[in-house]
Amino acid sequence: MTAGRPGHAAGPEGPDAHGAYGTDGAFVAAVEGLADPLNDPLPGGHTSPWFRSDTVPAAEPEAPHAVQSAAQSSYEAGYAGPRELHQAPSQGPQQPQGTPNEWYDPAGYQRDWYGPQEPSARMAPADPVPSVAPAEEPAPAPAPVPDPPGLHAEPRTEVLARIPAETELGPAPAPGGRAERRRAAKGRGRRRPGASPQQKAAPAAAPMSRVEARRAARAAKDSPAVIASRAVGEVFISLGVLMLLFVTYQLWWTNVRADQIAGKETNRIQDEWANGDRRPGVFAPGEGFAIMHIPKLDVVAPIAEGIDKEKVLDRGMIGHYGEGKLKTAMPSDKQGNFSVAGHRNTHGEPFRYINKLNPGDPIVVETRDAYYTYEMAGILPQTSPSNISVIEPIPVGSGFTKPGRYLTLTTCTPEFTSTYRLIVWGKMVDERPRSEGKPDALVG
Repeated sequence: MTAGRPGHAAGPEGPDAHGAYGTDGAFVAAVEGLADPLNDPLPGGHTSPWFRSDTVPAAEPEAPHAVQSAAQSSYEAGYAGPRELHQAPSQGPQQPQGTPNEWYDPAGYQRDWYGPQEPSARMAPADPVPSVAPAEEPAPAPAPVPDPPGLHAEPRTEVLARIPAETELGPAPAPGGRAERRRAAKGRGRRRPGASPQQKAAPAAAPMSRVEARRAARAAKDSPAVIASRAVGEVFISLGVLMLLFVTYQLWWTNVRADQIAGKETNRIQDEWANGDRRPGVFAPGEGFAIMHIPKLDVVAPIAEGIDKEKVLDRGMIGHYGEGKLKTAMPSDKQGNFSVAGHRNTHGEPFRYINKLNPGDPIVVETRDAYYTYEMAGILPQTSPSNISVIEPIPVGSGFTKPGRYLTLTTCTPEFTSTYRLIVWGKMVDERPRSEGKPDALVG
C-alpha cells in the first residue's frame, strides 16, 4: 500500500504528492470517522484481493469534509460486487450503466495466484451487469435418481466400441469430392452384402509354413479310392445313358423308321399294279408282292418274299416262308398253307396285337389280281421256335383235318422277347378278283 501515513508532512511536491489525504487534518478526520481503525482499510486501500491499484484513476482534490464520505462510499462499493448490486440496489451506491468497476480485476487476481496464462473465456473480465429489477429465483433442479442395484453406467468408449462402423442407416459419409459423396449417398438405406461385423472383426489366420502348406495341399487331394469310385460312377452313368438311348432307339425310332420303309414299299407295289409292269410268278428274296389287311387291328403292311431279318422283318414288312424246307403255298394256290412271319415288338411291329383276334375276324391278302379273305380259326399261345409243324399244309394243332386253303401267322412271344412263338391260323372264305372291287371286310 502506498497511501500516506500519519506523521508525514507535505513535502515540496505539494498537497497531492501523497494522495488525497496529504492536506493537513484530512487523515485525522478520516481515521476518526472509522468504526475500527485496526480492521477497516486505510484511506485509498482495499481489502479485496482483486483490487489493482493501477486501475484506480487519480482523484481530484476535494474538500476535507468530503474525503470521509468518499472513502466510505468506495469501501462499501468495493465489497458490493455486481451480483450484490443487482440484487440489492438500495444498499449502496450503484455505478452508472456502461461504466466498468474500477477495482474489480479478476485477470489480475488470476495472474497473482497462477502466474501469466493465455486469456480464456473464464478469465476474461465479466461485463458489467445492467441494473434491472430483481428476477425470481429459478426452481431447484430435481435430485438425480440413482441407478438400480446391479446396473452401472458403462463408459462411453465401451459403448461406442460396440457400435458397428456401418449401421442399417448406411455407411458413413465418404471422404473425398462431390462425386464420391454422391455415390455414398446412393448406397445409403440398403444393406450391403458382405461379411458380418463379427466376421470382419475375426483375426486373420497366421500364414502357414512351406511344410504346412504342402501337408494341406496333400490333404486336399482326393485319395485313390475316391478317384476310383468316381471313375466307376462315371462309367455307370455313361452306360446308363447309352442303355437309355438304346431303349429309345429300339422302342421308338425303329418303329418310326420301319413304318417309313413299309409305307414306301406299299406305295411302290400299288404303283406297279396300277401300271401293269409285273406279272405273277416267282419273286426274289426281299421283294414285295402282296399287301395284308387286318381291319380289327388297323394293320396294313406289305408282304415280301423270305423271312430274312434285315432285308424283310426289320424293315416293317411281313415275310413269306418260301425258301427251302420252310417253303409254303401262295394265296393263289388251290390247296396249301400260306404261312407268314412278322415282328411283335419294334421295327414296325405289324403282329403286335394278333393275340387279340377272335374266331371269325377277317384277314385279307391283296395281290395284283385278287383279294383273298380268311377268317381267324384258332390260336396257339406258345410253342417252340423249332416247331415247324405249325406251317405244314395241314397245320398240326390247328384243328384242320383235311387239305384246304389255310393261313398261318407266326410271331415272337412273350413281348420284347423271342423265346417262344405265337401262332394264329385262318381259313380262306372268299376269293374276289380286283375287277369286282374290294371285299366287304375292307369296304365296311
